[in-house]
Amino acid sequence: MPVNEQGFSLVEVLIAMAIGSVLLLSTARFLPALQMAAIRQTQQQVLEEEVWQRLFTVSRHLQRAGFCRGVCAGEGITIENHCVVLRWDGNLNGVWEQTPSTNSDVTGFRMNNGALETLRGAASCTGKGWEKMTDPDFLVVDDFTVKRHNLAGFAPEFDMLLSAHLKGRPDVQVSANYNVTGHNL
Repeated sequence: MPVNEQGFSLVEVLIAMAIGSVLLLSTARFLPALQMAAIRQTQQQVLEEEVWQRLFTVSRHLQRAGFCRGVCAGEGITIENHCVVLRWDGNLNGVWEQTPSTNSDVTGFRMNNGALETLRGAASCTGKGWEKMTDPDFLVVDDFTVKRHNLAGFAPEFDMLLSAHLKGRPDVQVSANYNVTGHNL
């Protein structure tokens, strides 16, 4: 009993392969652009998270600044150009201790050479011993400012700005603003 079978001819198979190859090559052109867009988006997100994390760290210290269980001498906060030094009574002994640095109630934050730095026991915004909070091989800090706003009858408010970009990639940048209230000042 003969079976009547039909398939594709060689010409039809070659035409289908040619059309498929053209479609595959045209979609392959977009793959590198898609990968670069995904890499840029990931870099932007990592940079944003890093900047916000550092900003929240400084904000927690700003909110504590000025706290003293007793009578502490001096100002609870000192703001200079791209630097802030904060004092708060962490061990509840009624004194803002500056030394030794491991038990100090004074913490400083500053922008220096494209990095955000911190120093426990900071006497001023200058000097040595500051530790980098940001990795200068990953990101470059462009700006760090803290501004105090005194409001009559209320605790002062602080506006913080931290701007940074990826090292070698100034087009991938983030600028974050955050406001906190200094309840103890």
